[in-house]
Amino acid sequence: MSRNRCDGLLAKVDFPLYTLQTLTDRHVLVAGGGGASNTGVANGFEIFELSYNGTKFVAEEVMRYETGPNVVMTCSVQNVEDRIYLAAGQESHCQLYKVNVKMVDPAEMRRGSFRAENGLVRRRRTVSENDNISKNSGPEKRMSFEIRPCDSVQTDFGKDPLQRVVTISHDGKLMATGGVDGKVRLWSFPKMQLLFELNGHTKELDDLDFSPCSKQLVSIAKDGLLLVWNAKTGGAPQMKLSCPETHGGRYLFRRCKFGAIEDVKGKYRMFTIANPLTRSGKARGLLQQWEPVSGQVCRTVVVAESLSALAVRDDGRYVGVGTMFTGSIHIYVAFSLQRVYHVSGAHGMFVTGVQWARAASLPHCEAALLSISVDNRLVVHTLPSPGSMPAWVAVLLIIFVLFCTFCLCSYLGI
Repeated sequence: MSRNRCDGLLAKVDFPLYTLQTLTDRHVLVAGGGGASNTGVANGFEIFELSYNGTKFVAEEVMRYETGPNVVMTCSVQNVEDRIYLAAGQESHCQLYKVNVKMVDPAEMRRGSFRAENGLVRRRRTVSENDNISKNSGPEKRMSFEIRPCDSVQTDFGKDPLQRVVTISHDGKLMATGGVDGKVRLWSFPKMQLLFELNGHTKELDDLDFSPCSKQLVSIAKDGLLLVWNAKTGGAPQMKLSCPETHGGRYLFRRCKFGAIEDVKGKYRMFTIANPLTRSGKARGLLQQWEPVSGQVCRTVVVAESLSALAVRDDGRYVGVGTMFTGSIHIYVAFSLQRVYHVSGAHGMFVTGVQWARAASLPHCEAALLSISVDNRLVVHTLPSPGSMPAWVAVLLIIFVLFCTFCLCSYLGI
């Protein structure tokens, strides 16, 4: 499926992007930066509001929060007891932020700008007579945010400590972190008190993810192992897997994600992407679906290049993948791994993150995948709603039906 008219550049910021999260049904958060070196490139977060203008999706900047010399390489967002928390990896520590929601008049919101699709600077719209303003109630309130730093804990203790990944459980009670020292650490959340230190990997962590029921945790590292843990009790890993040799060589896991099974409560799948261990020859990535109880590979898809990012939609229906070299995006049906979308060169450099937009913000399409890269761009990729068709196809179909009707009437002498 080729790019459709809803797809394209949503925003371009002034720093490299490394992590992407959905904040609400209509808001997304991107983060990254230029690091501690004195390059003049900022570090921090930006929040955008997504909307549909009748022909395409657009994004408006809501707020920006800078983190000083600390680049944000990874983060996780969770709503706990009606409060939004943001856990961000900053060097050897995990910094917790509380995200407060505010309803404000449009005129009170900070005026932001970003590079729009046409390359021009787009400003937030101002209040006009068409903005549902009543004489008595004043302008319609809009959602804004306030980010406040809370606790910070050291989560990695290697020689050159660096937290590489953080994730919060779906029930909001646990947080898992991993870094270059090869330890998986489980913390209570949002208090961030250390519960378990899980030993099983010998090299730095690459990815972590909680199962939909929050009872299991999957981890992968550069030692080539995939480990499944009991997130409630800790202890030894419940399962130890390595990527099977295929296509004439060894592969290493790159990312891992659990995914719900659509319309089946309490059951889930596990997905991984893997890249060749050696760089000789043409690199081909693997997208694999696993049975999480038996540890058996259910399906494998070979992709023409190395892979860098993976996301499974909350309902378990679709899987999104980003690539290393061409900045391409692929979308697959989760249960069959049939590819339904591909666009090459969506980004100018490797894809650093993909995330599914929430269904409530998608009135005009079946699904929307957001992607980011170190090229500073936030891009949207959409699947049309079932049964929908482009306008030109509908026009051709109407002309064809009228032509057939005319021919039939002529043949019958009517």
